[in-house]
Amino acid sequence: MLYIIEHLEEKLYRWCFLEYQHISKIVGKEHLSFTNLKSAAHRKKLLSFGRVEEKSVRQLYGSKNKYAHFSKTCILDPLAKEVLTPQDSKIFDTFIFGGILGNYPMQARTKKEITSKMKLPARNIGKAQMTTDNAIYVVKEIIEHGKNLEDLKFQEELVIPLKSGKEINEEIIIPFRYILVNNKPLISKKLLSYIKMKKGF
Repeated sequence: MLYIIEHLEEKLYRWCFLEYQHISKIVGKEHLSFTNLKSAAHRKKLLSFGRVEEKSVRQLYGSKNKYAHFSKTCILDPLAKEVLTPQDSKIFDTFIFGGILGNYPMQARTKKEITSKMKLPARNIGKAQMTTDNAIYVVKEIIEHGKNLEDLKFQEELVIPLKSGKEINEEIIIPFRYILVNNKPLISKKLLSYIKMKKGF
């Protein structure tokens, strides 16, 4: 399987970088590609986590390169009409995701920037907004491990307590859906530490 992240932010924000690093651990760098990286510095930073491309996935679509097998490609879009199922593993071997710092409420950027501009099938994994690493983890569970979306457990927001000494005097609420892995929301330790340090998302 190949997982393609179309980077849709002007910068490679720290949040994005830590999510991308986490995704590489989830799927393996040999199964991960980053596209639409205009900055040579950004490409260099991500090179150890997967393949990097300066061009947008829209420019690579149909070109004679390693991405030429787009006939078996699916776009993951929360606004797609069909839900991804284990049976889709017989149809698709490549999945495109929007690399987006999520706004709340959702602004349908995947549909605007990718789905509407590429004549490819699209699937959703629920209508709620997820972080990119959570979305890829869910797709991997469905496609590679044969689980149905309804078999997976989620929580609808992430509450991160902030301590001052031994007392919890503040908390950060991240309003995205998180898959539960061993009854815990999926988030990288590095990103969790970053959010606590920054005191926000």
